[in-house]
Amino acid sequence: MLNRKTSHFLGMRVQSELEHLSELRREAGKDRSSVHGSAARTRASVWTQWTTAAAAKADEDPGANLFPPPLPRPRICMWKYLDVHSMHQLEKTTNAEEMREVLAELLELGCPEQSLRDAITLDLFCHALIFCRQQGFSLEQTSAACALLQDLHKACIATPLGNVEECYRYFTSVLFCHGVRRPPFSIDLFKEEQLLALEDYVVNTYFRHFKLYKYVFTPQVRLDLSLTYMGLQPPKLWPESEMEKEESKEMEEQAVTLQKEELETVAPPEPEPSHVHVLRAYIKTQVNKELEQLQGLVEERLKASKERLSSKLTALERPFQLPPGKGKSKTK
Repeated sequence: MLNRKTSHFLGMRVQSELEHLSELRREAGKDRSSVHGSAARTRASVWTQWTTAAAAKADEDPGANLFPPPLPRPRICMWKYLDVHSMHQLEKTTNAEEMREVLAELLELGCPEQSLRDAITLDLFCHALIFCRQQGFSLEQTSAACALLQDLHKACIATPLGNVEECYRYFTSVLFCHGVRRPPFSIDLFKEEQLLALEDYVVNTYFRHFKLYKYVFTPQVRLDLSLTYMGLQPPKLWPESEMEKEESKEMEEQAVTLQKEELETVAPPEPEPSHVHVLRAYIKTQVNKELEQLQGLVEERLKASKERLSSKLTALERPFQLPPGKGKSKTK
């Protein structure tokens, strides 16, 4: 009887302990999920804080945006900037002035007469529209050509550094997106002759003046170079008052040296000592003697050469006499 009661009691105790363990496991699972959720939220908050800090740092530091951003993927750009309604408005224009007015309104250019950049942008797209009309492009083709030129211009002015090769590769890839039928990546909007004509036009107009567009539309870059050498002591920074004192001392020293130089130049020459005068006279006499000897030697050589020349001249001036044997043979 006692054994039955004890076994029943032990069974109830084991069951209660198992239930308690299962509850503890469920609570541990909830805690773990809450910990993971809080960690994920913490990572997300840290990421957002880091991105906002990086953006703020890029806004504060002008050199952060110096390197060019990655170019977008080449895509179909028909009706991207000029839709059907805009193209119909441009088609109704009859002269260049009306086209410029409508295009300035569509491109949201403020005042081209006062802004140099707006005027250049307006000229760029006006000449592009005139080219499209001369080639007989349709509305879709004209819209795609203008969008292609607009994307190329954005890629050019994205950085003040040189990226003409990257822009040309991007331009050709976008151009081929409108020449080959491979939906949804590309369409056959232009024929082969039209693609070649459009490429020649962009190369001869935009890429020929690529550096001028970059000069006008991008900020100027100046290199501020500072060198630090390892193992050398940094230069001492003097206060402004001490620097001014040092500069004043240097100015005074320069003025004193200039006055001394002027006095030295203006002062009369001092009389030479007696031994210096004697030495100078002795050197002068010796030099004169040597000069006289050289002069006599030169005169003697000239006289001898003159005599030799005169003797040769007299010998040449004598009449020529034939030998006696030759004269007898001639008389015979």
